[in-house]
Amino acid sequence: MQNLAGILTETAARFPERTALKLDDTVVSYAALDAMSAKVAGLLAARGVVPGERVGLMMPNIPQMAFVYYGVLRYGAVVVPMNPLLKAREVAYHLQDSGARLVFAWEGVAGEVSAGAEEADGGVEVVPVDSSSFMGLLAGADSRPDLAEVDGEDIAVILYTSGTTGRPKGAALTHRNLRSNAIVSRSLLDTRETDVIFGGLPFFHVFGQTAALNSALLAGASISLLPRFDAGKALEIIERDGVTIFEGVPTMYVGMLRHPAVKDTKLSSLRGAITGGSAMPLEVLHEFEDVFGIQLLEGYGLSETSPIVSFNLPGEGRRAGSIGKAVDGMEVRMLDPDGADVPVGEIGELSVRGEGVMKGYWRNDDATAAAIPDGWFRTGDLARFDEEDNIYIVDRKKDMILRGGYNVYPREVEEVLYEHPAVSEVAVIGVPDPLHGEEIVAVVGLREEAVPADDAARETLIADIARFAKDRLAAYKYPRRIELTDALPKGPTGKILKREIKVSAPPRPLLDETPTA
Repeated sequence: MQNLAGILTETAARFPERTALKLDDTVVSYAALDAMSAKVAGLLAARGVVPGERVGLMMPNIPQMAFVYYGVLRYGAVVVPMNPLLKAREVAYHLQDSGARLVFAWEGVAGEVSAGAEEADGGVEVVPVDSSSFMGLLAGADSRPDLAEVDGEDIAVILYTSGTTGRPKGAALTHRNLRSNAIVSRSLLDTRETDVIFGGLPFFHVFGQTAALNSALLAGASISLLPRFDAGKALEIIERDGVTIFEGVPTMYVGMLRHPAVKDTKLSSLRGAITGGSAMPLEVLHEFEDVFGIQLLEGYGLSETSPIVSFNLPGEGRRAGSIGKAVDGMEVRMLDPDGADVPVGEIGELSVRGEGVMKGYWRNDDATAAAIPDGWFRTGDLARFDEEDNIYIVDRKKDMILRGGYNVYPREVEEVLYEHPAVSEVAVIGVPDPLHGEEIVAVVGLREEAVPADDAARETLIADIARFAKDRLAAYKYPRRIELTDALPKGPTGKILKREIKVSAPPRPLLDETPTA
């Protein structure tokens, strides 16, 4: 069975009464999820959608999200998931670029979606998804329970990347891409039908789709949904629903560790936790394991790879700072700018080939050729192998700072700053500098108990953090400027968005130093 929606129909046949989705008091069985997705397929047929056409989907992690996701797939159309935080102009771009036929829009974003749908060329039909009338709409739709026949290489989902450079590009992921990666995810975590998965990773993002939604349905497990991440609510869900596997990004773990309720939350149901999306600071990883009493496993992936490329395996010796080894079905190389392998231990661009790698960028042959020039997808991440094929991310290729002729990798500086007792979160960026080309700035979010009471205390703390870094890093690496902030900008999964960080003035030396290196 090639259609990705087959993971739902197969499991619903095995465990019809088992809980598939739970949102507080709302419980959806596998049989009900299967039936609702068949109704969505019938609704698409009634609205004149043709298999292969694109269908937008803009809603948070609510049961209706899964109804529509699998309904579009089983009908043979293509899912275009969108972040509910997008504004009308961004919505219009996603709909127009994908050529979406219609869009399902959660009631909380109806205004932005309607405006964006009107702005798109030719207009796009909007199907509102609210708390009452949408279920009535499905009740009146014909059921189309059959799975559309598709080839494994047919596109299932178009995921728009974050647009770090230029406008977002649509990563075209096939039914085979997503199914194979869901199988890998299930195997890595040994997900079982008795598991309860934390469903706080957004399903409009590939990490949540694969590691939570698709993986859980393959196993027949339950997912406890959280539409918008809140650390206190996440802790409540763990205890209330007996969550066994927690999946999140580093900022989620930081949020729970800093929440006062963590001391009183019963965490004994947890047997596993994974992180990805951005680098997990070692200090946070060790703190989580001490407090939660379970191992936290870090993996690596991208939207273009469905997403899992590498993973630290449970029960195996973990190398500090490593994102593990390439998973089954994926190959990894470290390449120099000419496409040649670099020696073990040296830094190259992490490049990937395998079952999870996208078909290409939607309607963008030039971008596809640049990203996959020779069958190997260039990730834009700088990394190295050790002698046992463990992978270590050094930094984003585009994030690397060139200061006075020296390469500075922000992640290395961030790891040091996370060790400071006042630091809750941090991003290190480069800013133009007339002397050194680029200068290093650290933008720091503080732990609640460390927030200074006045300007004098603030300056003292800044100097202390700067000195802490200077004592632990080479002269060309430590940040010459520390900026304190209430919160760093984050994307839909909680990943820190460095491109949105603004610093107000040229950096100045914080400590006595010579003006060279």
